[in-house]
Amino acid sequence: MFNHEKVGAVIVAAGNSTRMRGVDKMFALLDGKPVLARVVSVFESAPSVDCIALVLNEHNLEHGRLLSIAEHWQRVVALVPGGATRQDSVCAGLACLPGCSWLIVHDGARPLVTVDLIEAGLMAAEATGGAIAAVAVTDTIKEERDGFIARTPPRAILRAAQTPQVFRADILNEAYAHFTGTVTDDASLVEALGHPIKIYPGDPQNIKITTATDLTYAEILWRKRGD
Repeated sequence: MFNHEKVGAVIVAAGNSTRMRGVDKMFALLDGKPVLARVVSVFESAPSVDCIALVLNEHNLEHGRLLSIAEHWQRVVALVPGGATRQDSVCAGLACLPGCSWLIVHDGARPLVTVDLIEAGLMAAEATGGAIAAVAVTDTIKEERDGFIARTPPRAILRAAQTPQVFRADILNEAYAHFTGTVTDDASLVEALGHPIKIYPGDPQNIKITTATDLTYAEILWRKRGD
């Protein structure tokens, strides 16, 4: 267990679910409970997490509030509307977690996260101030330019980034203060400042639900894990 200083978590769940065929993935059922409830319950169970900021689409805020009451969440200190971009949404969550020495950012669309993965991230981040979960790439990856292969990077050095991503609070806040452009994860911002980021073993089952097919696969993984 990580037992140093205050730890806050931002769960980013403000996407539009545009590839879900009209289904809001945050409130789609995963073995009888909303995906969002599955995610938050893990962070509620993590011994090192002190407080949680939940970032939702504005039209989901009331749903989130009612779910919080029904699930008896104790560590969710804020439910806030997200912004136009993922970065805006993370910033909205970070603003609700003052006084934290460590910050975890997690995609609300990854309901198969585990307590062990959260705790391992905090331990890995201690040395450098930042760590991300990632898994080895099994497919051969091609760089494309104008419809043609430009390069084939060696697969052995490639990793697929996941969340949780864990940072010392001063580092992550500095990264967002200097942010320009668009990135797809928080580590990219910290990388741009020149801070080293540890990669620790992720979980192949820690998939991100983007499509209806992903939701079906997550259901299979969830039930298999339960068995």
